[in-house]
This record gives sequence, structure tokens and C-alpha cells, in this order.
Amino acid sequence: MYETILVEKLASRVGLIRLNRPQAMNALNATLMRELMNALKEHDAEPDIGCHVITGSEKAFAAGADIKEMATATPVSMLVGDPISVWDELKKIRKPVLAAVAGVCLGGGCELAMACDMIIAAENAKFGQPEINLGVIPGAGGTQRLTRIVGKAIAMEMVLNNRWLTAPEAAQFGLVNHVYSVETYLDEALKLAAEIASRAPIAIRIAKDCVNKTYEMTLNEGLEYERRSFHFLFSTDDQTEGMDAFVNKRPAQWKGQ
Repeated sequence: MYETILVEKLASRVGLIRLNRPQAMNALNATLMRELMNALKEHDAEPDIGCHVITGSEKAFAAGADIKEMATATPVSMLVGDPISVWDELKKIRKPVLAAVAGVCLGGGCELAMACDMIIAAENAKFGQPEINLGVIPGAGGTQRLTRIVGKAIAMEMVLNNRWLTAPEAAQFGLVNHVYSVETYLDEALKLAAEIASRAPIAIRIAKDCVNKTYEMTLNEGLEYERRSFHFLFSTDDQTEGMDAFVNKRPAQWKGQ
């Protein structure tokens, strides 16, 4: 069904997507990005999937964008074709998306990981934005998301001078959630995704939305948005079930309604 990704639907209510261009270290070409977004949208519509995990190989999450596709581009072809616009579809995915990263995670690969909701890293993971070596800059969020996550000083060094972060450094600066061995990082990411997928589905979606709104609103606007969302959840069956289960000391049975 897909040329550049491998897709699995796990019994743990997790949708697993593997980037699969080993001959190019999972470089993100147009076909891969389109297939990735299609798979995410398909899984997002599945009621038996509650969380997504995107991963690559132990050597490379993604080595960057496919430079061969852009080498002869012009400003007009980039404007008209707008190859980066497909990335905007990731923001529309309602269920949480985790990136499980091992090996190199550079350029567009780093931007893809940052566009996810959480990052689980293997000890051999390396994060960087080396576009300056090609005479360009990051174009899929690298200057914006990276600065918000790691701060101006580190982002400047990475973007201006091709500094790479090791997995421990990435954890230190808040870029990744956890660091595990190469042998266990994917299992740990799937475990975390399964835990998230086991929780109240509507509340999970709304919580993700509220956290993401932090980047788009003032504090007062965000507080108002959060409060309206909190009030709305009292119209759901899951809220009734969750609070009744808590009061009666029993496991909740979520319906996503």
C-alpha cells in the first residue's frame, strides 16, 4: 500500500509508522511525507487507535529532507509547489503523536520530530539543523520550534554553526522526554503510547489541543480557552464514568463519548 513507510496497528491501541527509505537514511522526500500524513490521518480516524508513534531505523530516524528533490528548485517552483505545506497537516492530527528517535535526526528529520507531541530517544540519537551547510535555513519549523524548546542561545548555535545535540544534551535542554538504550527505546516509546491510548479519548484530544494553544495565545487567552475546554468535558460520558470510577474505587471504562 505504501512505498516509503511501514504501518502497523497494534493491539495496545497504538498506530506505529516506520519511515522506510534505508538506502537514503530515511530522507524525507515528497512521497514519504505524503504517505506519512495519509497514514496518520487514517489512524486518527480509527476508534481503536488512541496514539501514534513515528520511528525510523536504529541508524537513522531521518537524515533530513531529500536534497536531490530541491537542488534545482527556484523561488517560483518552491512558491507554487510549496512542498513544505504538507507538513501543516501534522498539526491537524488530533490524537497524540510520539517520535521514537535513534541515530541521526537532522534537518527535516529534526523538524519532523519536533512537530510531534513527544520525543523518545535512543542513546545514539543525534539532533541537528545543518541546513546552513547547504546555503539555506530550516524551512519546516526548525528556527521556530527549536528556539521555543531549547532557547535562543542553543538554537542559534545549532542553526548558525551546525551544532548537533547528543541524546543526553537533548534531554537536558528539553528537546526529548526520555533517553533509553538502542535496544529498548522503541519498546519504551510504544509502552508510553499505550499508556496514553488507554486514557479517556476525548480528554486526551482536548488536553493536547490546549497545550498546543500555549504557543498561539497570551496567558489570559489560554486560561480562558482551557477553562471552556474543561467545562465542555462535563458534557461527556467519559467524565461521568471517570469520576464515578474514582469515587467507587474501580477502573474506568472509557467510551470516547
